Amino acid sequence: MGLTRDAFFFDALAEHAQKSVTASKLVLDMLDRPEDAPAIARKIKELEHEGDRITHGCLAALHKTWITPLDREEIHALITRLDDVLDCIEAASERIVLFEIQSAMAEARGLAESVVAACVTMSAATTSLRDVKDRDRLLELCVEINRHENAADARYRAALAALFKQGADPLLVLKWRDIYDQLENATDRCEDVAHLIEGVVLEHA
Repeated sequence: MGLTRDAFFFDALAEHAQKSVTASKLVLDMLDRPEDAPAIARKIKELEHEGDRITHGCLAALHKTWITPLDREEIHALITRLDDVLDCIEAASERIVLFEIQSAMAEARGLAESVVAACVTMSAATTSLRDVKDRDRLLELCVEINRHENAADARYRAALAALFKQGADPLLVLKWRDIYDQLENATDRCEDVAHLIEGVVLEHA
């Protein structure tokens, strides 16, 4: 393997982030079409496996490449946190199927939309790392991710409040709370990626 493989690492980060965008949009499809949830969940599981493949390939390359475009620790942290985002999305989809959700709460869709927005912006920021000197754009995207995470927090709280106010069956409450937790966790992990990118920008730009 050569001394440097800049394109390989940037491609891996960008490709992984895009997997989360696709998976998060599929969660919206699950909520809109619960009757198709098992088939959609299988697609998300495939994306999660592809994300694992990208992660393992990136980590393996770190051990074989002398010169990396960013610090090794930065690349390792970024690809790992990106994997965490996708894992949370996959966990939410898995629960929708396991809990045999027949119809989606209105609040669930709003929270899922926040996940999509955070993932789309995270993907843009990750792709923009190729030009790490574009400090203003990268930092602006990180701030936008933080805004989406804050919106998700607000929607998460509102969703829980609505769930309890509706006087739903206790078992149903537990099911939806678990799904909400995973969706909100996904936006938290997007924020982790944003913080890492901010650190990269401040160090390299």
